[in-house]
Amino acid sequence: MGDALSKHNYDLIIIGAGPAGLTAGIYGARAGLRTIIFERALPGGLMSTTDLIENFPGFPDGIKGIDLAEQMKKQVRRFNVEFIGNEVTAVSKNSRIIIVYTEDAQYEVPVIIIATGSHPKKLNVPGEDILTGRGVSYCAVCDGPLFKNKDVVVIGCGNSGIQEGKFLLNIVKSVTFVEILPYMTADKILQEEIKRESRAKFLLNHEVIGIKGKERVQSIVLMDRANSEEKIVSTEGIFVYAGLQPFSNIFKGIVDFDDYGFIITDENMATSVSGIFAAGDIRSKNIRQVVTACCDGAKAALNAYHYIEDLNSNLQK
Repeated sequence: MGDALSKHNYDLIIIGAGPAGLTAGIYGARAGLRTIIFERALPGGLMSTTDLIENFPGFPDGIKGIDLAEQMKKQVRRFNVEFIGNEVTAVSKNSRIIIVYTEDAQYEVPVIIIATGSHPKKLNVPGEDILTGRGVSYCAVCDGPLFKNKDVVVIGCGNSGIQEGKFLLNIVKSVTFVEILPYMTADKILQEEIKRESRAKFLLNHEVIGIKGKERVQSIVLMDRANSEEKIVSTEGIFVYAGLQPFSNIFKGIVDFDDYGFIITDENMATSVSGIFAAGDIRSKNIRQVVTACCDGAKAALNAYHYIEDLNSNLQK
């Protein structure tokens, strides 16, 4: 780890500043824990790349993801939580102390919360990597304006795919939604809304098998799973919402994972290692929403507080 500088003046380290990490920061600080949050990118995580969030309580007209992230960050700062932009490179456990490493420092604390979240999963088809940034995108809010009045394709008919497709319809000429399943998985209200859009087309039960283009995306190659026939759809933009991949590599060999790389916790957000909690999309669970991430963060912070209380109590015996 190099000549690392040890720091001992914190009670709680939170790794990640998405909705789970930010909420954990609020609850940890309010419980009196000296709290620090590490975030390698902008606070908000995937939430900040979502155009409009309509199902977060308290915002009857919805709220832009970036605005909700900013409000959460302001609330965290109000409680004097420190933000560090350095990336965490490793974590280890030494007796009752957990050591968090960055490139130039190490921090020793009794408890940490892993809230590193997830990122969009790739399709892993020919043409995807070489054309990423040249027509292939994983963020409609970031890249949608580049495709004004053009025909685009959205891969995935879950909540993210439909919500981002709705956003794109404000910019592009048309959106063709491609879903590998024979049905949409988005909330019913989202399905009803998108089906009313005259410029939305749907290819359900179709699998992406390739992306074509020379300098930029020109078409996408699909297979109809009902009859195994291939079809080529001309398009200038492809937005991928095919599931999530956890940011969990640095924790391998430390805490238990499920088969997909998500961290296993109990209902208290505790992992297989005492003093290490996990919250939000990094957890192995069925539902991944902003509101459930916030719930995870609150529970993780409160249980982290009780864990420290128990540690101190045992030391005094």
